[in-house]
Amino acid sequence: MDPIPIPARLARQSGVIARAQVLHAGDTPADIARRLRRREWVRVLPGIYLDHTGEPTWLQRCWVGVLYHWPAALAGLTAIRAVVGPGWRRHDDAGPIELAVPQRRHVVARPGYVLTRPTGFFDRVHWGADPPHVRLDHAGVDVASRERDPFALVAVLADLCQTRRTAPPRLLEVIAARGKIRQRSLLNEVLTDLGRGTCSVLEREFLHRVELPHGLPAPTRQSPRRTPGLTALHDVEYADLGLVVELDGRLFHDTAGQRDRDLDGDLLVATLGPATVRLGWGQVLDRPCLTAAGLIAVLRRRGWVGEPAPCSRECPVGGIAAPALLPRAS
Repeated sequence: MDPIPIPARLARQSGVIARAQVLHAGDTPADIARRLRRREWVRVLPGIYLDHTGEPTWLQRCWVGVLYHWPAALAGLTAIRAVVGPGWRRHDDAGPIELAVPQRRHVVARPGYVLTRPTGFFDRVHWGADPPHVRLDHAGVDVASRERDPFALVAVLADLCQTRRTAPPRLLEVIAARGKIRQRSLLNEVLTDLGRGTCSVLEREFLHRVELPHGLPAPTRQSPRRTPGLTALHDVEYADLGLVVELDGRLFHDTAGQRDRDLDGDLLVATLGPATVRLGWGQVLDRPCLTAAGLIAVLRRRGWVGEPAPCSRECPVGGIAAPALLPRAS
């Protein structure tokens, strides 16, 4: 294969070039030394040069890392940022660049870079990209699986699918092909929910994060909802208190039309009797104590006289006013 001319190589690699590429193109070590002496290039890492003297951009830092640690590819959040573009989930471009290298590659990460050694490295990488990166489906599963917070895991998957560059079935295929992966069950359940538009995971988490730890009254689940032109099931209903809780598990695939129909349904239910509270992933997974406190306050106003149970000393449920101090809703 004919060598790529140095100007074309620099243009393709955002102004970054490796010593081996320069020599392969026909230049000599003396040519490199002359460019460095004239400040046409600067050495950013041993054997890696940049064609200007200013601070390297984020993309240039990516190229520097890939070329220095070669064979290497952008991985994790860095790979997703490279595919989706700036601003993805408020990505910090000043943070470390994550790279993947072969498992048996003996190289130490330079400052500002983090190395991972995935199995099947060569098959996972999109080598035609500039710079090469772990394919988006694999990078997304990698990032989501290492999230310790379930809500953060859900947010990664939802945000990724919202880009329309991948979809739950493709991510599920990646998970199925992995021999070993963290949180496999939760990943599968959440992606299945996202693909079907259901919220069984959210319903389960509401029971174990909001309802039981905080002593909420036992509701009726999946009770029939019959209103003019609308037949469905209530997720959670406190029938004797006139309150319905709907768990909205939709994240990326909601539409304005569907949201409009939901609001119409809530309004119809309210006019016929019970009020409706709609909760999402954030309220249940990220802020369960605050959600419980809010529900208890609503239930109090509708006549509940039970005793809530704060799940910890810091839990706001412990500060809920006594029933006698709250007027009952008419």
